[in-house]
Amino acid sequence: MAVHNHSHRHLGFRFPSLHRGGTAPASGEVTTAAATATQAYAFAGLRLLTGFVFLWAFLDKTFGFGYATRSGNGWIDGGSPTKGFLSGVAVGPMESTFHDWAGAAWADWLFMLGLLGIGLALVAGIGLRLAAVAGTLMMALMWIAEWPPARHLSDGSASMSTNPFADYHLIYAVVLIALAAAGAGATWGLGKAWARLPFVSRNRWLL
Repeated sequence: MAVHNHSHRHLGFRFPSLHRGGTAPASGEVTTAAATATQAYAFAGLRLLTGFVFLWAFLDKTFGFGYATRSGNGWIDGGSPTKGFLSGVAVGPMESTFHDWAGAAWADWLFMLGLLGIGLALVAGIGLRLAAVAGTLMMALMWIAEWPPARHLSDGSASMSTNPFADYHLIYAVVLIALAAAGAGATWGLGKAWARLPFVSRNRWLL
């Protein structure tokens, strides 16, 4: 009986190489590229969520959606976006100063324009450096208004501070700085197109 030797056949599908050069990428290169893409998407998601926080605060305070701002107390209804918070400051080195600022027209406009500008910049992915500077300043003032280091308020009652330093205002400030440093507007945003504009390329602080 004759024995015929047959070459082994590979079963299954063979996918074509995605690299034109025909050389498969090293595993380290693939891992690095995947990690970079994942990082970009993570920063983009964080940017959009943070932007929504600022935009929602602006919209709620403007129209009084019934969340932090009661219906009928919105800015368009004659309410003040700063009066309730600043007049309620009861601790810290700027307590009396914040009371003087509460409800002032200039304070309302600066606060609301800051919320709107930071929110739009983050959602669009443009002007992240300016947003980081403005947002950090805003968060710093709000941190001072709440003054986490104090264990007691001016009237002697407990402040209920959960941490003497790190609170959510500080976290937001760090997030804004990180987003600007990472150039997070390039993914799911207009960051790349914004950077190519002539006046932006000449003034890098606008990135």
